[in-house]
Parts: sequence; structure tokens; C-alpha cells
Amino acid sequence: MSDSSDVLRASIGLAVSTVIFALRDAEGSTSGPAVATDAPATVWLPLVRRIREPQCGRWALPGGMVELDESLEGAARRNLAETTQLEPAYLEQLYAFGDVDRSPDRRLVSIVYWALVRPDEAERLTLGENVQWFPADELPELAFDHNLIVDYALWRLRTKMEYSAIAHAFLGDEFTLAELRGVYEAVLQKPLDPANFRRQMESSGAIEPTGGVVTGGRHRPPKLYRYTGDVQLVDAGPLTPRIPA
Repeated sequence: MSDSSDVLRASIGLAVSTVIFALRDAEGSTSGPAVATDAPATVWLPLVRRIREPQCGRWALPGGMVELDESLEGAARRNLAETTQLEPAYLEQLYAFGDVDRSPDRRLVSIVYWALVRPDEAERLTLGENVQWFPADELPELAFDHNLIVDYALWRLRTKMEYSAIAHAFLGDEFTLAELRGVYEAVLQKPLDPANFRRQMESSGAIEPTGGVVTGGRHRPPKLYRYTGDVQLVDAGPLTPRIPA
């Protein structure tokens, strides 16, 4: 084996990155049950500007190296807290990216997580010159292979929206059907017929009325709904950490 290969093998690093999705309006304001807005919501994500080489100055996903004494998820949560101040309730491992040439200065394997945050969670993001929100479908050229990572995360989000209760991650415990439909429209990027959506959701058994309504409006108060049963947004099966009795 050549000396250059030995150097490459010796410099392999393990990192974590996180794609954070939130629903915001066209101007970048938080959109959802906590905000009253007529602007259509779209999927946005926060990016951080790299302040060192390689690719200094480019926008990138929040992340960093994994320490020897921490788990992968622990590293993801630590890096999110350090770079964005976010502590998302929904955090799931997405994929491992490890192409040989994805980093110019070393062999780097990144374990990528994705997080879905509600409006109140998104408002906790610490913005600044090096931390900003961007529309997920209109990104600049990012560092490394982060455009590909975001494309994959968007594909997973839109695929899961079709068959799972993942929309719940963008909502509070109680919501109106209009708010739920707004989540689907924002993620899937298409309008949905309100009457058909209502029939499909009410017949699915996935949601149920709480008995409450939204008060304070001038029109007939909309009903409040919740997801039925114990919604497990992140189901890792036998890999789910066990809580001691």
C-alpha cells in the first residue's frame, strides 16, 4: 500500500450534521399554529457559515466532529446547541455520507440527522451573521456535499408525509384541520382540496376531535383535533433506548 493511502487511512474522521426543517412563510417568518399569517408556508432550514478552511465562507449544515466519549446522537445534539441553540424534540438519524472525496483535506464520514421543529421551537434559533434561515428548495451552493444531503432529506420528508404521522412534528398537541392541511401543502408543495382532505383524515383513524374549538374568531369556531394514541414519530424498533423501570 502506498504512503499516500496510509496517510489517508490515518486521517479518517467521524462527524455529524443535522438538517433542521421548519415551516415558514415566503418572507421567512415562522408559520404554523403559533402564527397567524395568510402567506403560504414552505419548508425552510437554518444554515451556518463556515469560518475556517476548507471552504471557509460557504454556508453549511450545522454539525461537527464526534468526540471519543459521546454517542452519535449526543454529538448531534451538542453541535446543535452550540451552533443554533436548538434542542429539537424530533431528531432522527437519516443516512451516512462517506464518499472518499467529499472533503478536500481528509477522509470524512458524516452521520446525518434530521430534525423537524414546531414554530415555537424555531423561534429559539439564534440568528446572526453566520446563522440564517434559507428556503429548502432555493439553496445556494453549499459546502461539501450538503446540497445532496438536503435533497435527500427533503425526499425522505415528502415520502414519509404520504404514509406516516410525521406532520405531527410541525404541530402542537392540538390543531385544526386547516393547520394540518397547511403542513401537508407546505411540505408536498401543492394545494389540497379542503373537503377531500377532511374526509380522508377523519376516515383514516389517525386523528380525533378533542371536543374543543378555537375561540376568538368572528366566524364559526373550527374544531380542534389531536392524533390518536401514542404517536411515536421516531420508531427505532429494538434500537430504541430502554428507559430503566
